[in-house]
Amino acid sequence: MATTSASIASPVVSGTTSLPASSSSSSSSSISSDTGTTLAGNFQTFLTLLTTQLQNQNPLDPLDTNQFTQQLVEFASVEQQLKTNDSLSTLVSLEQTAQATQALQFVGKTAVVKGNTAALTNSQASWQLNVPSDSTVKISIANSSGQTAFTGTYTVSAGNNQPFVWNGQGNDGTQWPDGQYTLTATATDSSGNSVGISTQLQGTVSSVDLTQSPPLLTINGQTYTVNQIQSIAN
Repeated sequence: MATTSASIASPVVSGTTSLPASSSSSSSSSISSDTGTTLAGNFQTFLTLLTTQLQNQNPLDPLDTNQFTQQLVEFASVEQQLKTNDSLSTLVSLEQTAQATQALQFVGKTAVVKGNTAALTNSQASWQLNVPSDSTVKISIANSSGQTAFTGTYTVSAGNNQPFVWNGQGNDGTQWPDGQYTLTATATDSSGNSVGISTQLQGTVSSVDLTQSPPLLTINGQTYTVNQIQSIAN
C-alpha cells in the first residue's frame, strides 16, 4: 500500500522565456494608413467634382443639396470608423503588452494554480486539497492514458491547502513511471452527504509563452493562464 506525506516538494526548474514571434501590428498600421490615404484622395476628388457641378449647374434645375449633404456625412462616417479602428488596435496592443509584462514577472516564482494534473518527478507528485468540512475522502490517481495508478480512502479534517503527496507506487507496490497524473477526490461527511473538494497545484513557473494570447505559464510541465493562478510566493 502506497503512503502519503504531509509535506510538499518544491520543484526546481530552470527559468526560461519563450520570446514572441514578430508582431503583425506594423502590417495592420500600414494597411490602415493606406486606406486613410485613399479615403483622403477620394474625398478631395469628390469635393472637386462637387464644386465643378455647382459652378455648372442648370439654374432652372439645381442639384439636390440633400444628396451632397448625405454624401459628405457618409465620407465623414467612414473616416471616423477608420480612426476608431486604429484606436482599438492600439488599445489591444497595449493590453497584450501589459499581459506579457505581468506574466514575465512570474518566472522563477512558486505559484499555486487551479488544477488536478500534476507531474510525477523522481517518484513524487503533490496536490493541495481544499476540504470545507471534516470528511472521508476517496482519492483516485490515473496516468495520462486514463489507467488507475492508485486509490485510497482517508479521514481528513476541514482546511484549505492540505497537501497530498504520492510516491508513485500503485496499490500493489508497483512503481509507476514519471509523467503526468490526474487526481480525483470525492468526499462525504459524517452524515453521508457529499462534500465538494477543490484541487490545486503548487510549482515553480519555469517559462512563459508570449506567442499565445493570453500568455501561457508553464508549471510542472503544464500550461496555465495568469487568471488561473491563485497565489504567488517568492
